[in-house]
Amino acid sequence: MNDRLERDQRPSPEALLRQLGSASRGRFKIFVGAAPGVGKTYEMLLTAQAKRREGVDVVVGVVETHGRKETQALLDGLEIIPRRRVEHKGHLLDEMDIDAILDRRPHLVLVDELAHSNAPGSRPPKRYMDVEELEQALEGEPGAYAARVRLRREDDQRWARYEAPRRLRAKQG
Repeated sequence: MNDRLERDQRPSPEALLRQLGSASRGRFKIFVGAAPGVGKTYEMLLTAQAKRREGVDVVVGVVETHGRKETQALLDGLEIIPRRRVEHKGHLLDEMDIDAILDRRPHLVLVDELAHSNAPGSRPPKRYMDVEELEQALEGEPGAYAARVRLRREDDQRWARYEAPRRLRAKQG
């Protein structure tokens, strides 16, 4: 009897989808490719430029062009959040500045190289954790986060587990 009562009080799948559709939570979109140079960053920047033309507030958290002129050209017109400088073993390293992004509160943040290890002493040790922090901090605000990653054989299982829930959310929104 209690099971039936519980089932009757649960929202329908349609109601849940409507609720998800109206939620103002960021979306996470990952551009995946199995090899370097297949166009992950290029496609992410093409998408960002289209969003910018639609009037979306787009910023670049971090993008690596790897010296490709065509990819570099796609950064034109996009606001780039300056990276923070971190000293490590006598070298200055440039890392994504999460605090600057949070202060700026853009609608769309581009984050490249999710598998990147941040400089020792950084708040999260990995860039994909930076994105998780952005998601949590900006929860409840309109927003979207684009990221790209190249899968490596040893990372396949970890990234597959990491992507799955975000892909589902992105399709529903």
